[in-house]
Amino acid sequence: MHIGNAYAALAAWLGVRSQGGRLILRIEDIDTPRVVQDADRWIMDDLNWLGLDWDGDPVYQSARLDRYQQVLEALSGMTLSEIIQESIPEDGWRPSASRSIRHMPLPYATAHTVGHPVPNTRPRAESPLIYPCFCSRADIRAASAPNEGDGFIVYPGTCRTMPAAERDARVGRGDRHSWRIAVPEPGNPAGAIAFDDEVFGPQHIDLGRQVGDVVIRRSDGLFAYQLVVSIDDVDMGVTQIVRGRDLLRSTSIQLWIRRALGHALRSQSQTLTRTPSQPRPQQQPEQQQRLRSPQLAQTPSRAATIPQFAHLPLVDDISGKRLAKRDHALDLGVLREEGVSPERIIGYCAWMLGLLSQPVPCRPSDLLDGFTWNTIADHRDDHRCDTQDLLR
Repeated sequence: MHIGNAYAALAAWLGVRSQGGRLILRIEDIDTPRVVQDADRWIMDDLNWLGLDWDGDPVYQSARLDRYQQVLEALSGMTLSEIIQESIPEDGWRPSASRSIRHMPLPYATAHTVGHPVPNTRPRAESPLIYPCFCSRADIRAASAPNEGDGFIVYPGTCRTMPAAERDARVGRGDRHSWRIAVPEPGNPAGAIAFDDEVFGPQHIDLGRQVGDVVIRRSDGLFAYQLVVSIDDVDMGVTQIVRGRDLLRSTSIQLWIRRALGHALRSQSQTLTRTPSQPRPQQQPEQQQRLRSPQLAQTPSRAATIPQFAHLPLVDDISGKRLAKRDHALDLGVLREEGVSPERIIGYCAWMLGLLSQPVPCRPSDLLDGFTWNTIADHRDDHRCDTQDLLR
């Protein structure tokens, strides 16, 4: 871990412990080519050393591949218009004043998935929610312009309108492709995602204009971050999410994925609870296929509400460059070898969060009394961290 990880971990720990909640440790090791051997052990050792405990056993994303495949197959049976046209219940996808969340029970898949089965690409009259994308990164850069001056590139939708026959033929012959989830066109009210952030306040993001259709399964077969964390958060009943402000935009697409998951649950629940006396509507082949999709839950009782979000100011190095593990920037291992105490690191992180007026040594428990996100919201400028401040 580096100092920025410790800073975010402290904020997450305080957010949970101050409300008497449970803290989940999730090892996000889904990007297997970048996984460093024993990194999980080092992370847990650093957290223990800092005094940041968690509840239960760690959850490893690499152990949940069948679950991600199950959900992807269920979502692939939907069309974009289904999600757009669905009315959103007042207690469903809107923030709750009480900050409570109704957990959507989604059991783990029991069958082992062999290889990387792809979602259904049958011809549809309507735009599919999940579709294959054959564009390279160079293709996307050439067809797009950076969004809002921050360098983020919105996918131009090149493959979204590809005829179904061409799409199926290219997948069938093994052309390299990723899988994307479609979002409403710019300006469509269904794509206007709003949530209240504890630090940065009300957020309003137009999915079509500011985010676009994102990859949920990469061309190398690996599941993408946006899909797996959305599934994990729902499955684990996560009610509070704390992370850097650079993921504010990601929050909107994750809420869109959660909405699709909710639709899948409600659709399957209605199918499973229909009685013999109720006439079954005439089904087109597409609908018949969708009803044969993997069951996400047998008796879903309620859909998930929006969790509480707290996005933190970023921590940069002294030159203003974003901290990165690959640069070993302010690495906790290095600081520990130099004799820096865990109390000094906690105090420095608390000072960057605005919880202390000076970076004096302390323990996490010393910060619990009177903790409020409002204090962090009053200190939401990004921070430049100088190694020498910690080594003095």
